[in-house]
Amino acid sequence: MKRKILLSAILIMVWCTVEAQNTNKTLRIIAIGAHPDDCDSKFGGTAALFAEMGHQVKFLALTNGDAGHQSQGGGALGKRRRAEAQAAGKALGVEYDVLDNHDGELLPTLQVRHQVIRKIREWDADIVLGLRPNDYHPDHRNAGKVVQDAAYMVVVPNVTPDTPPLTKNPLFLYMQDRFKKPNSHSPDIVVAIDKTIDKKINALHAHTSQMYEWLPWVNGNLDEVPEGDAERHKWMDKKVKSRKISSAMQASLEKWYGAQAKNVKYAEAFEVAEYGFQPTDKDLLRYFPMLRK
Repeated sequence: MKRKILLSAILIMVWCTVEAQNTNKTLRIIAIGAHPDDCDSKFGGTAALFAEMGHQVKFLALTNGDAGHQSQGGGALGKRRRAEAQAAGKALGVEYDVLDNHDGELLPTLQVRHQVIRKIREWDADIVLGLRPNDYHPDHRNAGKVVQDAAYMVVVPNVTPDTPPLTKNPLFLYMQDRFKKPNSHSPDIVVAIDKTIDKKINALHAHTSQMYEWLPWVNGNLDEVPEGDAERHKWMDKKVKSRKISSAMQASLEKWYGAQAKNVKYAEAFEVAEYGFQPTDKDLLRYFPMLRK
C-alpha cells in the first residue's frame, strides 16, 4: 500500500514538473502579413505583450510595399517602408522581416509557399498568425492563402527539403478583419491590450508613409492629417483608441478574463484555423499565458 502511495506521489510530482515546464516555455510566434504594417495593425498589442513576457516574436511581410503610395514607388519606397518596419519592430520589441516580392503582385505560387515554409521552420514557430483569404486587397487574400497552403507542409520532410521540417504542427490563427462574406471572423481568442496599446500606437506611428500619407489619401481624409510629428502621434492615438470592442469580442473577453473583462478598453481578436494544431481551451491558455485569470 505504501509503495502504491509513493508511486502515485512520484507520478503527481512528475506531472506537475512537466506542467510547470510547459507553462514556463518560451514561445516562438510568427505573424505573416502581405505588407509592412499589416501585422502591426492586427497583432501589435498582443505581440508586445508576448515580448514583454519574454517570448520571441517575428513579423513577416511577404511584399516590400513598393506600390503603396500616391506619389512614391519602386525601390525608394520599398527601402523607406523597410526602414519603417524596423522602427516599428523596435517599438514593439519584435523582429521584423520584409521579403522582396512586389507590392500588388503577390500570388500564392509555389515559390512564395516555399518562402513561407522556410520562415516558419527557421523560426521554429509554436504559433503562426496569418490573414484570412477573404479581403478587399488581393495581396491580403493571397497572403492568407499561401499561409494556409504552408500549414500542413511545414512538417513534411520532402517539401522544401533545404530547411529541416518542424517536429510538431504549430497553432495557426487568423488575425481579425471586418469582412463578413462568406463568413465573419470568429473571435475565439481575445486579448486585452490596455497595457501595450501605447506601444502599438508607437509602432503604427513609425509607418509614416502609410498612416499619414497613403491610407489617408486612399480614404479621402488626407486633409485631416496634422503636419507636426507630435500632432500626428496625438491624432493616431485618438484614432486607435476610439475603436470599439464588438459584442462578440466582449463575450470572448468574458470567457477568458472573467470579471476583469468589463474593465478592458482595447483588445485584439484571433480565430483558430482548421489547419495545424487543434487546441483545447487548456492548450490556448498555454499558448496565450496572458489570458490566465
